[in-house]
This record gives sequence, C-alpha cells and structure tokens, in this order.
Amino acid sequence: MKVNPYLFFDGTCEQAFKFYADVLGAKIEAMMSYKDMPPNERMPADWKDKIMHGRISLGGYDIMASDTVPGDYNEPQGFDLTLNIDTVEEAERIYKALSQGARAIRMPLGETFWAQRFGAFTDKFGTPWMINCEKKM
Repeated sequence: MKVNPYLFFDGTCEQAFKFYADVLGAKIEAMMSYKDMPPNERMPADWKDKIMHGRISLGGYDIMASDTVPGDYNEPQGFDLTLNIDTVEEAERIYKALSQGARAIRMPLGETFWAQRFGAFTDKFGTPWMINCEKKM
C-alpha cells in the first residue's frame, strides 16, 4: 500500500507541476485536461484546458493533483508536504526556489536543534511545504 498526497489547485495545477518538476527534478507522469474527459455540464467552457488529473514522481513517491471545479476550491490547511533533504546546499537551493513568491513564510530556513536546516512556507500556488535537512545523529 502507498499513500500519496492529492493536491487541488484553483486553475494553476499545470503551472505548479511544471515548477515543481523543474525545481525538484521530478518527472511529470500524467497531465490530463478536462477536455480529455466526457462532457461535464458543471465545467465552464474556458476551463477545458485546466488539469483534471496530474501526477509527478519524485524519489519513488507520487504527488497527484488537479484543478478543482470552479467555486469548489479551498486553500490547503492542516498538512505540509515535507521534503527530507540530505545536504545543506540542496536544502538551501530547494527552499530558495520553492519559496520564491511565497504566500507565507512560516519559518525561515535556518538551523534548529534537530536540523542543519529547516524551514516552512506556503508557496505561490498555495501548497504548504516544510524543508528538513536533519542533523547527523
């Protein structure tokens, strides 16, 4: 059994996934638009190019997502996507890239009692992230 996060976007799924793939070195495995599905009366005509289902692979894990039906979007809350990174340099690179244009920086990247580097933020697409580079025990 695998548990995969499924993210919802308010029309920015394709942009977000391309950004995440570029920054994280992930592979876009699927990107299906609403025009690829049977007709849906609830879907506005200008929404046909939005993403109905997407999937990226990263380090043996998948993140899935879609653009939610207009009017049904809720800002994510109650979780973070956490990246456990092996080196300080990579943690700093990823934090800097993913947090560019962030909606909120909850904790700037820095050293903590458990981590060489740790930071938390909500990116420009509304996805909450934690970047963690643990201290060697």
